Amino acid sequence: MALNARLDHRNPLVFDTHELGRRPGALQRLTRTVDAPQDLGIAGVVGVPEGAPVELELRLESVMEGVLVTGTARAKAEGECVRCLEPLELELEADFQEMFSYPDADDRGRVIAEPGDDAEDDEDRLLLEDGLFDLEPVLRDAVVLALPMQPVCQEDCPGLCSECGARLADDPDHHHDAVDIRWAALQGLAGTMKDGEKDEMSGADAGVDEKQEK
Repeated sequence: MALNARLDHRNPLVFDTHELGRRPGALQRLTRTVDAPQDLGIAGVVGVPEGAPVELELRLESVMEGVLVTGTARAKAEGECVRCLEPLELELEADFQEMFSYPDADDRGRVIAEPGDDAEDDEDRLLLEDGLFDLEPVLRDAVVLALPMQPVCQEDCPGLCSECGARLADDPDHHHDAVDIRWAALQGLAGTMKDGEKDEMSGADAGVDEKQEK
């Protein structure tokens, strides 16, 4: 990724690595609870509500080329069961690991004389800016991977009745009497006939009977 826009150290998802002092092997552990940003999850399916608490546990490790960030995010996600459409809530735990590189170092930690010359390489890297890094894009990717694409309220949720839409979990004995489709077609035809048509048919039948008697 190209060099980020100016980062704000007051943003709860922006972290400072200055304590590591660019000393390979130096470690820093952090815990922080932040408010979930907007649209954290799978749009229209399941996600962490905006403003909900997200607990972060981070391990920052200084390496030659930058800072390796390893962590876990925990939160409660909300969504809708794909089978019965009832609201659901689930515990989310998302693990992640990402390298934030020094903008003046290559992938081996060697200082680059003129940073930014290789634009293609920069697009593939997350960069530190004045010792700061923004965790939000990493957090978003981790949360999406940790969430189910088709959330269900329970593993054996039977869903909804295909005929009337009733929630089957509420009525395990719910069913509809099967109707022979051949008889259903005849019943539908009979229902569309007008009384006059029925009378005409009755009269015609009577005439036929009289002829047969003669």
